[in-house]
Order: sequence, then C-alpha cells, then structure tokens
Amino acid sequence: MAAIEEERLPQKIKIEAAVNGEEEDDEHDSKERVLQRYFLQEWKLVKSLLDDIVSNGRVVDPSSVQKIQSIMDKYQEQGQLVEPYLESIVSPLMLIIRSKTAELDARSHEILETIKPICIIIYTLVTVCGYKAIIKFFPHQVSDLELAVSLLEKCHSTASVSSLRQESTGEMEAKCVTLLWLSILVLVPFDISSVDTSIANDKSFGADDLAPLVLKILGFCKDYLCNSGPMRRISGLLLSKLLTRPDMGKAFTSFVEWTHEVLSSKEDSVLNHFRLLGVMEALAAIFKTASRKVLLDVLPTVLNDVTVLSKSNAATKSPLLRKYLIKLTQRIGLVCLPHRSPTWRYVAQTASLSENISTSSTQRLAPDHAVTTVSQPESLEDQEDEDMDVPEILEEIIEMLLSGLRDTDTVVRWSAAKGIGRVTSRLTSVLSEEVLSSVLELFSPGEGDGSWHGGCLALAELARRGLLLPRSFPQVVPIIVKALHYDIRRGPHSVGSHVRDAAAYVCWAFGRAYYHKDMKNVLDQLAPDLLIVGSFDREVNCRRAAAAAFQENVGRQGNYPHGIDIVNIADYFTLSSRVNSYLQVAVSIAQYEGYLYPFVDELLYNKICHWDKSLRELAAETLAALVKYEPKHFDNYVLEKLIPCTLSTDLCMRHGVTLAAGEVVLALHQCGYVLSADRQKRMAGIVPAIEKARLYRGKGGEIMRLAVSRFIECISLSHVTLSQRTERILLDTLTENLRHPNSQIQNAAVNAIKQLLQSYFIGNDKKVVDLISKHLEHLTDPNVAVRRGSALALGVLPYELLISKWKDVVLKLCSACKIEANPEDRDAEARMNAVKGLTSVCETLTQRSDPENDDLTLYILIKTEVMDTLLTALDDYSVDNRGDVGSWVREAAIHGLEKCTYILCKKMGTNSAGDSSSLFDSNLANRLIGGIVKQGVEKMDKLRETAAKSLQRILYHETVTVPFIPYREKLEEMIPNEAGLRWAVPTFSFPRFVQLLGFRCYSKELMSGLVISTGGLQESLQKASFSALLQYIGEGEEAKEQRSRKSSMCEDILWILEEYKKCDRVIIPCLKTIEELFDEKIFLNQEEDYMLSFYKGVVDSLAIELRASKEFAKLEAGVTILGSIASVSEPISRQAFSQLLSLLAHRYPKIREKAAEEAYFALVQNSVLVTEDKIGEVKDIISKSCWDADMKSTQSERLELCELTGLDHGVVFRTRSRTLTRDIATTASDENASYSALVDSSGF
Repeated sequence: MAAIEEERLPQKIKIEAAVNGEEEDDEHDSKERVLQRYFLQEWKLVKSLLDDIVSNGRVVDPSSVQKIQSIMDKYQEQGQLVEPYLESIVSPLMLIIRSKTAELDARSHEILETIKPICIIIYTLVTVCGYKAIIKFFPHQVSDLELAVSLLEKCHSTASVSSLRQESTGEMEAKCVTLLWLSILVLVPFDISSVDTSIANDKSFGADDLAPLVLKILGFCKDYLCNSGPMRRISGLLLSKLLTRPDMGKAFTSFVEWTHEVLSSKEDSVLNHFRLLGVMEALAAIFKTASRKVLLDVLPTVLNDVTVLSKSNAATKSPLLRKYLIKLTQRIGLVCLPHRSPTWRYVAQTASLSENISTSSTQRLAPDHAVTTVSQPESLEDQEDEDMDVPEILEEIIEMLLSGLRDTDTVVRWSAAKGIGRVTSRLTSVLSEEVLSSVLELFSPGEGDGSWHGGCLALAELARRGLLLPRSFPQVVPIIVKALHYDIRRGPHSVGSHVRDAAAYVCWAFGRAYYHKDMKNVLDQLAPDLLIVGSFDREVNCRRAAAAAFQENVGRQGNYPHGIDIVNIADYFTLSSRVNSYLQVAVSIAQYEGYLYPFVDELLYNKICHWDKSLRELAAETLAALVKYEPKHFDNYVLEKLIPCTLSTDLCMRHGVTLAAGEVVLALHQCGYVLSADRQKRMAGIVPAIEKARLYRGKGGEIMRLAVSRFIECISLSHVTLSQRTERILLDTLTENLRHPNSQIQNAAVNAIKQLLQSYFIGNDKKVVDLISKHLEHLTDPNVAVRRGSALALGVLPYELLISKWKDVVLKLCSACKIEANPEDRDAEARMNAVKGLTSVCETLTQRSDPENDDLTLYILIKTEVMDTLLTALDDYSVDNRGDVGSWVREAAIHGLEKCTYILCKKMGTNSAGDSSSLFDSNLANRLIGGIVKQGVEKMDKLRETAAKSLQRILYHETVTVPFIPYREKLEEMIPNEAGLRWAVPTFSFPRFVQLLGFRCYSKELMSGLVISTGGLQESLQKASFSALLQYIGEGEEAKEQRSRKSSMCEDILWILEEYKKCDRVIIPCLKTIEELFDEKIFLNQEEDYMLSFYKGVVDSLAIELRASKEFAKLEAGVTILGSIASVSEPISRQAFSQLLSLLAHRYPKIREKAAEEAYFALVQNSVLVTEDKIGEVKDIISKSCWDADMKSTQSERLELCELTGLDHGVVFRTRSRTLTRDIATTASDENASYSALVDSSGF
C-alpha cells in the first residue's frame, strides 16, 4: 500500500502545484497538504485529540471520544475519505490496547475502563469504513493471540451496565474490537496448540485434543451468536476464520454437530430465535471461507437442516432468518459446483473514448459495414462443459432460490437474486438458459408484485455477470418494458414503485454490461420508456432511477442521438419536483425526435386516468404543453380519443379526460389552430351530455364539478361555437356550482363564468340584467354558500355588463360586507368574498373612462361608501370554532383599501377638474394609514406581514403618489423600500411600528392593536411586543420627553377602555397590559398630574367592567390593578380599596382570595387607607380569614371590615346583597358548582 501511495503521490503533488501555481514542496509536507485538502476536514482537531490520548496512554477527557465520534459520523456515507488516516489512527490506539492487555492480571477493572473508550473510537471507525479496512492495522504477532483471548475473557465476564444508558460505556465496543482482533490473529501460520502456553508442560494433552485457547474462543463465540448486537456478526466472522484452518478439523465437525442441534430445536423463545440467526450467519460465513473439500462432507446435513427450517414457523415470522437461509442455500449450491469461469459468458469489449469516436466515424463512412460480434466461438472446453455432472440437489437449491425471489420482503428477494447470479455463473450454457426461463416465469400475469420485483433483481444480476446473452434480449426486453410501467391499483392507492425501480436497475445493468453494438437496438427500445418513467412516474425515486439508467446507457453506449442534451435536462435535481418533471423536463425532452408520441400515449392511456387526482391534473396540463409540437396530431388523434371517454363509468377516467379535453382545446387555440365545425360541435356537447347523465351525483361529484368548470373556462377562452341552448346550459351549470359549499368549486366556477360571460353574453342586455338581478338577490339569501358564490360572481362581471346597474351592485356589495344583524346568518367567508367582489367591481368600473361618469359620481361613491365599508371591515373580529375567521375579512379589506386608494389618487392625478381634489383628503389618509397600522401590530403574523407590505407599496408606488399621509417621512424611515424584510417576525416589526405612538393621529389606533399583542396568550409575541413598548417609553432623551410619552400612552389606554367598553376581546388584553406596566413601575410616579386622571379613569372603567363579569382573566387582572392603584397615596386609592373589598364577596373563591391578598399589600404600602388605631385589626381579619371557603362563613368578617374602614356596607357590597340573601338558603354544592363553571371558563 505504501509503495502504491508513493507512486501516486507525485501526480497529486504536480496537480496541486499546477492548480495553486506553487513550487513542489517536501514530499511529506505535500502529502499532508493534499490529504488535508481532499480528505478529512477536521483532521487537525482529530489528530490533537489522538495525540493527547497516545501521550497519556489513556482517554483523559471523555468528551474527546464524543467529539471524535461526532466527526466520524459525518463520513458514514463517504468512508473512503477517512481511509488515508486509518493507519495513523488505528495503529497507536491498538498498541495502547495491546500494552494495557498485558497488565490485565494486576489491575483488571481499572485497565478495562482504560481500554473501553479507546475501543469506542476504533468501533466508530469500523462502522464508517468497514472492518476489512480497519483490521489491516491491528497488531498480529503470534504472542498477541493469548493477550486477545484474555482480554475477551475479561470483557465477557464483566456485566453490562449500559442497557438503560443513553451513551455507550464501551462494553459492546470492547467485545467487538477484541473479536475482530482475534479474527486476524487466528490466521497465524502455526499450530494453535503450539502457541497456547497453558499446555506447554501438560503431558496429558493429546495430539487430537483441542487447545484451551480454541475451546475458549469457541465458547465465547457460541455465547455471542445468541446476541442481538453486532457481536453476533463478528463472532460468525471469527468462527469462519478459525474453523477453516487445516488443524481445526475436529473443532469444525464438533461445531457443525452443535449447529445441527440448534437448527433442529423446536424451542420457541426469543433467545432461540437470536441463536438461530447467529448460527445461520456463522454457517454462511464458514461456507464462504472454507474449502470445497472440507464442506462436501457436512453439506447433506446442513442442506437438510436448511430445508426443514425454511418450512418452519420461525422462518415464516422472520424476514432476517429467511434472508440467511437464502444466503446459506446459495453458498451450498456454490460448494456443489466446481469453481470455474464459464467460457460461454458474455465478455464486453473495453470501451474507450477514442474507440467510440473512431467507431462513430467508421459508421458514418461505411453505414453498411457489418457489426462484429463479441461472442466467442464454441471451443472444446465448451463441449466438455455441456457434459459436466450436476448434483441432484442443485435443482432443489435453485428451486429454493427461485422461491426466494417471490418472498414478501425485499432483503430476501435481493439475496435470492444474488444467489441466482452466483450459481448460474458455474452452470453450463444449457442449464443457464433453463434458469433464465424459470426467472422469466416470475413475470407471468398471475404473479404478484414481489415476484416481478425479484425477477427484475435476478435479471439485473445475470446481466451484470455476463450470464444474460444478447440472444435472449428479444425475450427479456419486452418484459423489462412492462416492468417499467408496472402499476397495480389496490383500493385507494397502487403498488409497483419497487418493481419500476428494479426495472430501471436492470436497464442500468444493461448499460454497464454490454457492448454498444449489441445494445443499439435494445437502447432504441428502452430509451423512450426510461424517459417516460423518468418524467412521469409518481415516485421521485423511480424518476431518478430511470434517469440514472438512461444516463448510464448514454455514457457507456457511445453516440446516442440527443443523449447528452437529454441527460442535461433530466438530472437528479430537476426530477426532484413532480410538477417540474411534468411541465418542464418532459416538455423539453419531447422536442427531440422519437419521444413526442410515446409521451402523448403515456399521458393519454395511463396518466389522465391515474388514481391520484393531482397526477391527472398534471397530466392534463402536460398534454396541453405538448400541443405546440404537433397540433394536428392532437386534433385528429388525441381529441378523438378523449371525447368518448368523458362519459366513462370510471370516475378517474372521466375526471382526467374532461380536464385534458379542455386544456388541449385551449392549447390548440393558443397555437392558432382552428378546430373544424364538427369538432367544435362535439366539444360543445360534452357538458350537456354530462348533465344529462347526472354525473355530478354520488361519489366524485365534487371533482367532476371542478373539471367541468375548468372545461367551460377553456372552451370559452378558445371561443368554441356554442348554440344558445348550450350557452344557457353552461351558464346554469356554473350558477349551480357557485351555490356549492366547497370553496374550490366556487372559485373554479367564478373563473369559468368570467370567461363565459366575456365570450358569449356581451351585447345580450336582457340576459345580463336578469343575471345581475339574480346575483344581487342572492347576496341576502339564507344559504351562506349562495351568498359566497354570488359575491364572487359579481366581482368578475365584465365592464360591459356592470355598467348598466353599477350603482346597485356597489351598494349591495357594501351591505354584504357588514356583519349580519342575525347571528345565525353570519358567515365570515361570505363577507370576505363580498369584500373581494367589491374591490374587483371598483377596479373593473374604473379601468375605462366613461363619458357618463365624468361627474365623478362613481369615485365619490367609492370614497364615501366603499372606503367606509372597507375601513369598517377592518374591525371584523368574528370568531367561531375555526378561530379568528374575521382575519380573512380584514386581510381582504387591507388589499381592497390599497387598491381603492390607488383608484382615487390616480383619478386625482389625471383629472384636472377642481372637484377631483376632494376625492382623497387628509382625513381619509389618516383613517387609512391608522387602520392598516393597527393590523400591523396585532397578534397574527400573516396579517402583520400583509399590513406592512401594503403600507410599503402605498408609500413607494411607482406610478401613483398617495398624498396627505401624515408624517410620511417617519413612515418611510420606519418602512424602508427594501425587499425581503421579515415583517412576520415580532422582534423585527414591533420595534418599528411602536415609533408611531409619538404621533397623535396614529397613536390611538396603534395602541388599540398593540394591547392585543402585549396582553395576549402567546408568550413569544407578548415578550417581543411588550419589550418594544418598554423600549419606546425609555428611549426619550430627556425626562420631559419621557413624561410626554407616558402621558400620551395613558390617554390612549383610557380611550381604549372607553371605546371598547364591555368588549372582552380588547378589554382583557388591555387590562393585562396595564397590569404589566404597573409591574414595571411605569405608572407608579405619583408626582405627575396626568397620573391622577389615569388612575381615576382606570378605576371608573373597572367598576363597570368587573360588575357581574364571569371572565376569570379579566377579574384577576382587574384585582391586581386595583391593588396597585390602592397602594398609591392619591385620593383615588380609597375608591380602589373599596372596590377591592367589594370583591371579597365575589362568587369565585380564587377571586376572593386574590382580592384579600391585594388588599393586604395595599394596606402595607398605603397606611392612609385606614386609621392607625384600626389598621392592625384590619390586617389581621384580611390575613387570617379563609376567603376561598363558603361565603356564608366570611359574612361577619366583611361586616367587620366595613365598620373598621369606615365604609358603608350597603354601598360596598351593594352588588352582592341579592346574592348574599340567596347564599343563606343555599348549600355548599352550589358554591362548588359555581367554581366548576370558573374552571371550565378558564380552560383547565
């Protein structure tokens, strides 16, 4: 290895020097530089950790092991990058283990604890690079054998303590590393009995006796074969190395007898199951390593055990056991047959770039030149092979392998496929043909998907090994084509993706195994099907597998037409998205000769009738995208196939065909292709025929309505000739779809009705008036679905139809945007659609200038009615079981306000008349910005982002300047004209928006939205918004500015308490915000004049809000606020204290207890509430009474408190007098019932 590395090293150095433009350095330095650049990136860190371990002879810091593990784990799939470092890592670590093992007798436990962390590092490398790359660097002196056995003995006798620990303590890794070490040490070229020092002076040891070392190793391995961990596999490896030694004949025979007992055991236990797995794995390893001569003696016994076990219940239940049975069976078959390389095997010529180029030029110069074959002439050796004796048991073995190809588990089928390939490689040509015939029988129609998958894997293995001769291609290739399209419907899904993936693997194997002259015709057959799977398969792994197979064939089979171009189009990444595969990759490939028709047929016969709805929709769009390549073919052939299937009894077919027909007709129209009159008539009759067949009813009616709506939209865009009767039928169909409660159907119907009206109904005044009148009536229909559909339909009416009744439409839609008076009629989606429809109508009416509207009537109506309606819609906070459904209306209103603002401002800019200047004034601008800013600080991320982006567009619109915006410069500073700003992130948006609190025109609206966030339930939002508010208050450079900000904030809060009186949606978060501000000592500055009015306003508001309230959150926040106000020395504190005492008689025990607590703290902080001679007694009553007990028990305490504080009992507890009277006659159960209501309302 060192010599090879030295030969390659100068080339690496020269390349590196050429790239960097540097001179060649010292050889060692250059190697280090090359390795650091191209291999392990963290080598410096790993080397420093290893140097520390080696210098100390042990792992000093346990975290260093975890660091090395985490680094190596990143290379699990690229272990070859670590291999150049293995020697420098493994060798010094194993030397430490070797030296420590020699000291085991003295301090066994301490030494084991030293060895275990090192073994963890080595075993991590085993998992990354494989054991074969690691054991090359293990010490393998003869004297090490006894050391390794003694170490394994100590590890074996140590009880494991890591089963319940998350991190490994090293027991398992130490055992695995020691077993691997032994697997190379048992290969010493000396008799093991001569190595064993324990029998050096033992004269009783006979020549045929097994050495104690061997017995120990066998005992340990037998124990580990029952293990479920990696020790089982490594023990099998060790046994295969040990028992196949020439001096281990007796041990081998003894072990086979023991395996016979295990395999014949009828015990049904978990331990026996793992023992079976271990024995099978060990036997498979032995049959792989041992000589044929040794194995022939035990072969009948083992084969009989395998045959019996394969029919047992244990094999039926365990796929892993069946896999090992198949693996052992194939190796038994290999032992039966002599090892030879069959002369009949296909041997491909070595391909080279120069040969491919010369071959291409030769074929261009002499196209009639005969292709030379690579098959070899039959020789005398071939004739002797035909006379080869085949054991009788071979037929049974092959039959077991063929049955393994039908297994239900992939791992078993894959093992069986490899077994078929290996066994066939030792058979004669005639027998191999029989095996191939048996494999091909797996593809018969009666077989399941497992058989097809196993058959594909077997064919791939035969092809890779050159055992599938080109003369068999006519039989095999059609089967592979079928397998590439294997898709069997089972209920609501299908199976077959694994078969298609395996079929692509077969094609990949063909590309690697055969010479291009033999593959030319095959590739012509397979290429379209591979690209069909690569472009249109539902599963991404199948698309990528087919593309990889095509790429392999193009790369290895020479000059394939357009191969490189197609490989560049259909690569690993472009095929990751199904939509991109259909609409981009497939459409790009179809431009090349030979692919259009297969693609069209695949979509037509397999994809538009697929069980997956999204796939049918994609197939229809792809068909339309392919029309441009040959429109005549789509007219004469595709539409001819589609039209009859629109009435199919199969729902999937009916839906897909209807969609495809509409898309193809539209694509033909866009290409400028004119359909014949007969074809147009047949297209126009599709929807009436579907109506007549009543195909909207029952299962699938909804998706058919969607398809029909899209079909009508397509033929309307294509201007297909329709009779008046057909026009009416289509309009009635869409009107019926507008009434459907499914929003997708309504949206599809709206899109279709827009195009239908524009294409066929403009100029028909009577029908238009009737249609508009009908939809206006439906705006007040009790059926909410009808209201939703009609609002959307009015929004898409063309200008020519709207102009006749535009005022009625605008006013009716304005009314529909308002919350309905009857709670049972309220529907947020209907109002949202009305807002969208109103906005669309305004845009449509103002797109054209009409002489009749030069008096600005329409624009004045937009300013007065529409803008007021949309601003009112910003206050729609309706809630149902879906949550804040009013947010849909508010979001639509923000967009509507933005668009209507542009309409008014644009009119002001284009109309020179003086009257137009009043269309947009400062008052409207103030309301507009204030309303949107309010939404920008509320609790929903999506709405905050929508509001901020809307403001950004209003401020920086390219063509329309919005005037009269107050403090525009500050707004532009707060909202810069930059893309990608994270307005939905609270920590980004709130610090910007709170700056507007300094402007009185925005502060009230902003504060009313901000308290929703600062007093909300979402913790992250509450923290971000409240910290932004505190930062704003404390940002004032001077004390006067800070007082001004606090004063303005107090006024805004009082305005909110008055404006939203008894509106718990706002009041509760507002009270929580006040409570948090009191906690931050913001409102405790008693020297300010504005604070007295703020305290009084809050106390007066609480007197109203807390009266007869059942909202626990409001009551709790109110009690806390009253306690804070009662603690100050202002005159208002006595009024707050009086309210606190009144809450001692509240129905909720928790509120009574909370009120008592706050009253006590108020007395502690404010001694003026009660005279000095009575304050101690009042405190005792409040602190010692059990306020969460029955109210009847605290009635005397409340009376006494009133007397001591000088308050009139009738005034303080006036709201509770009737309740107190009722309490005297009630029982404790009523109290508990009220508390239960409290718990329910609190959400616990």
